[in-house]
Amino acid sequence: MTTPVRVRYAPSPTGDFHVGGARTALFNYLFARHHGGQFILRIEDTDQKRFNPDALKWLLNGLRYLGLNWDEGSEVGGDYGPYTQTERLDIYQKYCQQIIAAGQAYYCFCTSERLEAVHAEQVKKKLLPGYDRYCRDLAPSEAARRVAEGESYTVRAKLPIEGDITFKDMIRAEITIHYNMLQDAVLMKSDGIPTYHFANVIDDHLMEISHILRGDEWLNSVPLHLFLYQAFGWQPPIMAHLPLILNPTGKGKMSKREDRAPDGRVLPVFVRSFEELGYLREAMVNYLALLGWSYDDKTEMMTLAELIDRFSLERVKSSPAAWNYEKLDYFNGDYIRRLPAEELADKLLPFLAKAGIQADRAKMVQIAPLIRERLKTLNDAPPWVDFFFMEELPPYDGAQLIPKKTEPTVVLQVLTQARQILESVDFTHQALETALNAEATALGLKPNQMFQPIRVAVCGKMVAPPLFETLVILGREVSLKRIGQAIAKLT
Repeated sequence: MTTPVRVRYAPSPTGDFHVGGARTALFNYLFARHHGGQFILRIEDTDQKRFNPDALKWLLNGLRYLGLNWDEGSEVGGDYGPYTQTERLDIYQKYCQQIIAAGQAYYCFCTSERLEAVHAEQVKKKLLPGYDRYCRDLAPSEAARRVAEGESYTVRAKLPIEGDITFKDMIRAEITIHYNMLQDAVLMKSDGIPTYHFANVIDDHLMEISHILRGDEWLNSVPLHLFLYQAFGWQPPIMAHLPLILNPTGKGKMSKREDRAPDGRVLPVFVRSFEELGYLREAMVNYLALLGWSYDDKTEMMTLAELIDRFSLERVKSSPAAWNYEKLDYFNGDYIRRLPAEELADKLLPFLAKAGIQADRAKMVQIAPLIRERLKTLNDAPPWVDFFFMEELPPYDGAQLIPKKTEPTVVLQVLTQARQILESVDFTHQALETALNAEATALGLKPNQMFQPIRVAVCGKMVAPPLFETLVILGREVSLKRIGQAIAKLT
């Protein structure tokens, strides 16, 4: 490449930050970093009716959660600002007058009532819907007079009526679109705010964007954008339109709304929801990168540094990719298991606090290795560790103390013997395991008949972390107290 790589992620903050937008931002980020270029964040807020300040906050927080730090743009600044479109309105007005003077755009005075009537007539006659170019051939002097008199107007592109345009996308074959399939799109709205199509072309040129990586829903807009580049005499950036993300069934676009699985689990689609549910940044980035791109036919687990090193547009597929929650859970579980105990404990503490568990960090460092194999997300942790931090266990069903095919009298004997052992033996993993296994053999019991009553007694539940490590972390005093309470409950 002969020019520096400069790419932009240019969202419109009208709704929550969706994983589809996150994938687009990630591909732009990886491409920029791979080529030693610049990653720019531009806020396209010209749709003021739908603009949502919360959406902007969710967007910025989401990009930071994913680690996609931008070099220029909102809250960072740079030499090509402002980076928010409503702060650039005077720039768009200047270029609007320029393209009108060049005869490549025109004033349109059609009212909304007239446009609705035209559309209704087209539907009635089964014609291709669109603007009928009623104002296209107004004399410039007539248009100038009406503008001067204060008549409301929009500005439309004066697209060719005949012929076609062919363009090359970096991810697809050559695409040809006939001009007679297009209409004279609005460039400047009646309130003086530009449409997306006009503003983004001007901004991309002035910000020296070298490559545009965006979703393939914008493919049909390319002819209009190329027309504008040509009208201004500008060289357009290289374009690459990324494949759709489909829902898990593969039969439709990924939903814009969150839902619940049959088992009640939240099926998130917004970036902040994944963060709130305890998906690690590393897992999210790794998984998102594989939605439409691959390094080879076997490598899946990659760090951000490895993704930057290996990313190329040549390996981006043109076909859609289906979202897979199970695969993301697998990725997240794998990354959780890689964390050192101290780091995992620190990541778990906020999720425990949110669940109302006042956890001690030192104790959590001990607990973390016992539960990480069982976690798909950080939010899975509270039910596995809550009993470690309780003064008193909540009420539990005493029947859980009794294993299958075991008489209550036997369970009472098990707990009584276990209490005696815990009172006298060294309170270490090895000593506890040896003594309790020996007692199970002496009583002629299977391991589950010996250990289920103890586990339920000290944890208040049948499924818990490994027993001997749990006893050590709880300590002798707490363990004996809870076994004594279980004996009373059983009696």
